[in-house]
Amino acid sequence: MDNEVPASDDYDTPWKDAITRYFPEFMAFYFPLAHAEIDWQQAHVFLDQELAQIVQDAELGKRLVDRLVQVSIRDAGEQWVYIHVEVQGQHDANFPERLFTYNYRLYDRYRRPVATLAVLADDGENWKPTHFGYRLFGCEMGIRFPTVKLLDYADQVEALLADTNPFALVTAAHLFTRKTKGDPEQRYAAKWWLAKLLYERNWDKQRIIDLFSVIDWLMRLPTELEKRLMDEVYTLERNVTMP
Repeated sequence: MDNEVPASDDYDTPWKDAITRYFPEFMAFYFPLAHAEIDWQQAHVFLDQELAQIVQDAELGKRLVDRLVQVSIRDAGEQWVYIHVEVQGQHDANFPERLFTYNYRLYDRYRRPVATLAVLADDGENWKPTHFGYRLFGCEMGIRFPTVKLLDYADQVEALLADTNPFALVTAAHLFTRKTKGDPEQRYAAKWWLAKLLYERNWDKQRIIDLFSVIDWLMRLPTELEKRLMDEVYTLERNVTMP
């Protein structure tokens, strides 16, 4: 049986590990304008417990991951600000309202600017929420948030495979997963291609492991093909000298 989604809906997905380890690259690939305003010479801090307290009474839904990050920006007027990142796995009519709720709860807690950024990893080509709000008696309330849709990269696969940013390969893996639905042999070929690219980049071993974990989590294969692929990967690893 060809699994089209990960067998587990666990909240701590490989996406979370990749974003945690390679947050500057994540921002540079998906949100380059925001990346340019952050002072990366200063440490950025993930606030897991603080975010958990904010969202503990909310429905988890089909989120792949969300992170709260404290960063320093180049504008000295606001030394510390917050970024709330959410990677959404499927269409959810309540998604914009949820982001609005989290944003104002975070602002209420910290009294500092909070940027909410969304990455949509669903299969709905026409679903791309960017705002939530309402008006009443002359009062206006709401939020507009930058949204990145992974399906929008569908016509850029060659560029993704040539891009050295690790999230280019993550995006390519997402697109290949969708394209090879119901065709395990084609998925095997695509997954093997991505695995070889990881080693060709001359990255350190930890980065290869981290990114292969995301690719492996996305591109599930039947047991026999998975075993064949891992045999090929182990052979490749023995023949490659990694830093």
